[in-house]
Amino acid sequence: MVWNLPNLLTATRIVLIPFFIGFSFLPDRLGLILSALCFSLAALTDWADGYIARRSGLLTDFGRFFDPVADKLLVISAIVLLLSLERAPLVLVLIILAREITIMALRERMAGLGQTVPVSALGKWKTGFQMTAIIMLLVQDGLFGIPFQLPGVFFLGLAVVFSLWSGSRYIVSAWPLIQPKI
Repeated sequence: MVWNLPNLLTATRIVLIPFFIGFSFLPDRLGLILSALCFSLAALTDWADGYIARRSGLLTDFGRFFDPVADKLLVISAIVLLLSLERAPLVLVLIILAREITIMALRERMAGLGQTVPVSALGKWKTGFQMTAIIMLLVQDGLFGIPFQLPGVFFLGLAVVFSLWSGSRYIVSAWPLIQPKI
């Protein structure tokens, strides 16, 4: 395996997960602010690893496999944390979880067929809305007098819309390839 900068950023994203979760259990608002900052750093690595890998031609099998895994681990752990802190509506969390698991399974099935599921612009918007919502909901009580709970739920709702939209497009495009041959 090649340890280039994009792969190190992907691995860093996975390593940051227990830290942002742990910070959220510190007393007072400081813990949630630290959690949001740590999550923001992890979200930044998501953007940076892909940008650097594509721009520099540093695409690897490790990155192709672990980048989406790291993304799913980050988002799933964050929304489950938000649910446990009663900062995210259960129905939105369940929809996001179902979509993430379904698309992860679809990617695995397509890989078994020697195919890929390319990331779409809708998927990138979905990720952006998810990351924004998670950060806002971690600091929902606000910073500098600005409350983030309602905008956070709004962005989580947008993330659900884009999750369903992009997920359905992935399934429709892969459907002919995953059908059993009769």
